[in-house]
Amino acid sequence: MDNDIKAIIWDMGGVLLRTEDPHPRAALASRLDTPLEELYRFVFASPTARQAELGAINAEEHWQTVCQHYGLSNDDLDQFREEFWGGDRVDQSLVDSIRSLRAHYRTALLSNAWSDARHLAGDFFHFLDAFDVCIFSAEVGISKPSPEIYLLVLKKLDVLPEQAIFIDDTPVNVEGAEQVGIHAIRFISRSQVMEELKGYIS
Repeated sequence: MDNDIKAIIWDMGGVLLRTEDPHPRAALASRLDTPLEELYRFVFASPTARQAELGAINAEEHWQTVCQHYGLSNDDLDQFREEFWGGDRVDQSLVDSIRSLRAHYRTALLSNAWSDARHLAGDFFHFLDAFDVCIFSAEVGISKPSPEIYLLVLKKLDVLPEQAIFIDDTPVNVEGAEQVGIHAIRFISRSQVMEELKGYIS
């Protein structure tokens, strides 16, 4: 075991929580008569999505804007979200692996996420207990790949950059971690990440 590595930092969306079944989201886009890429962009990359990511507005305000954009009423919001997230699944095997790593390493969750993320991760998906530190961008007002958010998680973990590994599925976020001196792995699959981790911790 490599004693130089003291902490492993994980992204949430696209890593622990992934869209395994694309059909519910595609069916929603078809029902709304909009391209799937446009639906995805408006939910995740519109101006209000960015505001929600930084905590300038709460998640509910962003979702209401999404509904208005597609001509839906607030009464349609729960159904919209249920369909949009219908194909997403938690990788329970990966969560269990992270829990086992806590015997030897500090673990952190570092996510660009809206104001409801902590509630969803803890009370709905039940995986916050796998982490010593959890940072959601909406709660701190900064997001990946800003250097400040990586430095914040390092401070909370009480480790140096070279003592940490960061795992994320988005290349720019991986590069952001590397730029502050953190070892970084781009997530492609659970097996790939666990194999690459062995190069650092075994």
